[in-house]
Amino acid sequence: MSIKVEQLTKIYGTQKAVDGISFEIPSGQIVGFLGPNGAGKSTTMKILTGYLNATSGKAFVNGLGVEEHGIAVRKQIGYLPENNPQYLDMYVMEYLNFVANVYHLPNIAKRVDEMIDMTGLAPERNKKIGQLSKGYRQRIGLAQAMIHNPNVLILDEPTSGLDPNQLVDIRRLIVEIGKEKTVILSTHIMQEVQAMCDRAIIINQGKIVADDTIGILTSKDKKRLVIEVEFVESVTKEKLLSVQGVNEASQTKGNHWKLITDKNEDMRVRLFEFAKNNNYTLIKMQQQEQSMEDVFKQLTGK
Repeated sequence: MSIKVEQLTKIYGTQKAVDGISFEIPSGQIVGFLGPNGAGKSTTMKILTGYLNATSGKAFVNGLGVEEHGIAVRKQIGYLPENNPQYLDMYVMEYLNFVANVYHLPNIAKRVDEMIDMTGLAPERNKKIGQLSKGYRQRIGLAQAMIHNPNVLILDEPTSGLDPNQLVDIRRLIVEIGKEKTVILSTHIMQEVQAMCDRAIIINQGKIVADDTIGILTSKDKKRLVIEVEFVESVTKEKLLSVQGVNEASQTKGNHWKLITDKNEDMRVRLFEFAKNNNYTLIKMQQQEQSMEDVFKQLTGK
């Protein structure tokens, strides 16, 4: 087991940032670590990397206790924190050489070149970090996290500031890395979770509220269906909520709506009757799997 957390708790003053959470993550798995702001995600990550001590409970990386074997654990972890601190006056090559030297890596020049190619930094390799865009600085953060070839990668908002083309490259890179390493990925972008992660752990108010594979989480709710409908005419939210079995209605664009409905009702008949009785023309009705965004909102109450 690559990562093991047992009854981990962190208290700041009178506030419990993390409240007795437990989970295990094997090698070769990419796990989305999700939750609203202030839920305890970053605190948990900092405890796993040794930046913070837990108030109680235990955290292990490859069988080593984080508090008891701090230096040995840090050698096995690559960490990209949310604020991605860097030396802005250093050149890209200079900075990566510096990080490689901190880890006492052999053949540093070769390893730095490998990381520059892997993270797409070649066009900017001879520039100062302070001259680069946020997207390229994020790539540097990923490069420094992976340069010592760690067994575990902990990435806090790794795709922040990347443009759509960069997103595709970094997602592909993280998925490839996740075939051999343990990756914990924190993000607020639920599409990224579905694109990259095998599993999601959702934390809310310091407690774990869900821990399962993406497929199970998005099909788990036995009581609710997501149905897309579109009308020719303009329809109000109040009208749609008057249909028995419709619990939520959100307008996506024009006369296109997403409905959350009871699963034990045949909503096809009810929606057709609703359209007929109100002289509406129904031009689309399609059932959807729940997205991770839907699951996140249900579980965190947001």
